[in-house]
Amino acid sequence: MPNIKSAKKRVKVTKVKDARNQAARSELRTILKKFDAAVASQDKAVAESAYRVAVKALDKAAASHLIHKNKAANKKSKLTLKLNASK
Repeated sequence: MPNIKSAKKRVKVTKVKDARNQAARSELRTILKKFDAAVASQDKAVAESAYRVAVKALDKAAASHLIHKNKAANKKSKLTLKLNASK
C-alpha cells in the first residue's frame, strides 16, 4: 500500500485507465467477432459494412496506443484477405 500522496494518486489513476483500456479492448474484440460472423453469413453487403467498422476501430485503437500500429496494420490486412476470399 502506498504511503506517499503521489503514489496513492497513481494507484487511483491507473485503476481508472486500466478499466477504460479493458472496455476499449473488449469493444474492439466484439467488433472483430461481428466482422467474422458477417463473413461467415455470406452476405456481401453486411460483410463490407462490418469491414469498414472494424478497420475504423483498429485505426482508432492504434491511434490511442491501445494496440501497436503494426498489429493494427496486420489485422487490417488479414480482414481484407478474409473479405476478398468470401466474395
